[in-house]
Amino acid sequence: MKKQYLHLSAYTCDMCAGPVIAGSLGVRENEISKETEISLVGALCLSCGHRQDKVSGVGRPRYLFPIEWEPVSSVDKAPPEGGGEGIPPRRTVLSSKP
Repeated sequence: MKKQYLHLSAYTCDMCAGPVIAGSLGVRENEISKETEISLVGALCLSCGHRQDKVSGVGRPRYLFPIEWEPVSSVDKAPPEGGGEGIPPRRTVLSSKP
């Protein structure tokens, strides 16, 4: 019985010192096996949007527990304007910094 797991980690951004969230997906054949088919989802700073895929020397990464994640069958269409059913529309975050 294959299960897919989402792994998330957080570390400091090199550009603005904000939080970078990085993710990856891995598949386990059973509960005691090692993960295979590991694929990186990506990394993004939540403050400035910088895509930093590696941890720098500042601070240390923090890892969250793996989360079982159901595979998505298809991602062909973008959500309709307004976000779709039950999903709020996307918003642009503006900084209050001068």
